[in-house]
Amino acid sequence: MERGGAGSVGEMMTSGASGRIIPVCRNISRSVLSRRSLQRILLFLQSFFLWFLLLLQLTRRPLFSRAAGSPPPASSSSPLSSPRKRGGFRRWRREEEEDALRRRILAEDLKMLPPLDAGAETCAWETWLHSGPRRNALFCRSWVPKKGDMKFRRTWFLLLTCPIRESAKEVLEAHFSKAEPSWRVLIGRYAQFAMQLTGRKFGVYAMDWIGHGGSDGLHGYVPSLDHVVADTGSFLDKIKSQNPDIPCFLFGHSTGGAVVLKAASHPHIASMLEGIILTSPALRVKPAHPIVGAIAPVVSVVAPKFQFKGANKRGIPVSRDPAAMQAKYSDPLVYTGPIRVRTGYEILRISSYLMQNLPSVTIPFFVLHGTSDRVTDPLASQDLYHKAASLYKDIKLYEGFLHDLLFEPEREEIGADIIHWMEKRLRQMGYE
Repeated sequence: MERGGAGSVGEMMTSGASGRIIPVCRNISRSVLSRRSLQRILLFLQSFFLWFLLLLQLTRRPLFSRAAGSPPPASSSSPLSSPRKRGGFRRWRREEEEDALRRRILAEDLKMLPPLDAGAETCAWETWLHSGPRRNALFCRSWVPKKGDMKFRRTWFLLLTCPIRESAKEVLEAHFSKAEPSWRVLIGRYAQFAMQLTGRKFGVYAMDWIGHGGSDGLHGYVPSLDHVVADTGSFLDKIKSQNPDIPCFLFGHSTGGAVVLKAASHPHIASMLEGIILTSPALRVKPAHPIVGAIAPVVSVVAPKFQFKGANKRGIPVSRDPAAMQAKYSDPLVYTGPIRVRTGYEILRISSYLMQNLPSVTIPFFVLHGTSDRVTDPLASQDLYHKAASLYKDIKLYEGFLHDLLFEPEREEIGADIIHWMEKRLRQMGYE
């Protein structure tokens, strides 16, 4: 099913996290309490937790400041005093930094090009670290054609994928499955799509989110998706400054699609783009029960990094290709643990914001979705298409396809559809 043109101008948690946000609340509807009673109880609990946090912060502050020149307390001079206070936070911080470094080494060691006989001489790749707005190190990679100018005056294409569970290290998920005997075993899953793009003379730039892939942060933890939006804008600014007057497209998958859609709502970012491509975007995300949405803001503050231990490690099937599933869950850079509280709440929050603001979408876009997707809602993508005010928009639904469209057996066909849409858009803009 495909629709498009220039005419004037819709309950799942992304990445297998649907129904995993406080799953014990699924049966709460059986409670004998009325809805109004539950609301009052929740309001009381929320107020209690907020007061508890305030008191906790106050108790951490010293009651009296030490006068200038006075000697420090005797307990503070002893290296053995207060080991919990002195070492707790630092130890956690050090463990996070060591984990990020380990993932970065793994990401840098991945081979991202096929052997020469498979056409590697037509593409060059490199990795580097980009310093985000909060001075966090973000792992980046690029693929560019070696010979000749890029298509349409050196058009480049920025790849930004969903980091939650099914592509936790975004562009760098590798195929280590024996089921793929070709050169694809040696490169990242998104690298295959990058090679398809460079074959059409498109350059590709990619960035790992904070807490994913080779970037800084606790694995699988996103303190705020607004931070990811800001990182995206910063990365786009950097690449655009190195390639002035070159048209650009932004791509996002699943939660990455939600991030790209929100980023494009910022005039500064939208002014740098010719359009966006969204595959299986995380729209209309809902918790297992309304009570979860009510307590999520509080729990995400009290225990933001807590993991729901009852979550299914393997999650929902996202591809009909067994090799792709095998590669996903055997890759140490893919976060396969239970979803963290703050990360889940951020997905709920950005999804709610986007659904309320669909009529304000004006950026040209192409949205693709599988009709059998059990992770994100294909009907929400249709709502985006119908409600958005964009004058140039297209939608394509793939009958029977699952969530990871670019890792389905028909990935070449889907990649070709994306390239065709970009080329059509560039011709409309006057690039020949």
